[in-house]
Amino acid sequence: MEVKASLNNLRVSPRKARLVAGLLKGMNFKDAESQLRFMVKKTSGPVSKLLSSAAANAVNNFNLVRDNLYIKSIRVDEGRKLKRFKPKGFGRVMPIQKKTSHIIVVLDERTPGLREQGATRTKEIKDTVKRSVGMSTEKDVAQNEKEVSEIKEEKTTKKTETKEKDYGKDISRELGKKNMFKGIKNKLFRRKSI
Repeated sequence: MEVKASLNNLRVSPRKARLVAGLLKGMNFKDAESQLRFMVKKTSGPVSKLLSSAAANAVNNFNLVRDNLYIKSIRVDEGRKLKRFKPKGFGRVMPIQKKTSHIIVVLDERTPGLREQGATRTKEIKDTVKRSVGMSTEKDVAQNEKEVSEIKEEKTTKKTETKEKDYGKDISRELGKKNMFKGIKNKLFRRKSI
C-alpha cells in the first residue's frame, strides 16, 4: 500500500535537493534514515523530517510495519521563485531568483500484507475510552468544574501573597545599600578641590 507525504516551498533549489533525493530512491526506510543523519547537506534535515512524517502516516493511518517500508519514489519539483535584487557596480541592480522546491515521497511495503499485531486491539481500546468519556454525567462535569475553579483561586491567592512579601524585602534592601555607600562616595570624589 502506497503512503504519500509532501513538503512544499522548501527554500533550497531543486537542483541541490535532487542530490539528496537521488541517493534515497529504493532504499529501506531505516537505511535512508541513517544515510540522512550523517549527510552534510542543507536538504538532509527537512527530507529526514518528511520521511519520518510519511512513516508516521503509514503506521497510524494504515497500521503498516515501519521496518517493512521502503522509498518507492521521491520526487523533487520546482516551487515558486522569489524575485530579489542584488547590487552591482556603478549603481546598477541585477535581478536574482531564490528558488524553492516541492518534495513528494511515496513509501511502499517490501512484503505486502504485514500489519502491526496490536493494531486492532488498540482501536478497540480507543473506542471504549471514547464511549466511557462520552457517558460522563452532568454531576461529574459540574464537580470537576468546581474543583478546577478552587485550584485556580488557591494559585492566585498564593501568587499575590508572595508578591507582597517580596516587594517589601526589595525596598528595604535597596534603601540599606544606598545609605551604606553615601559616605564612601563623598570621601573618594569631591566636586571641587579643597
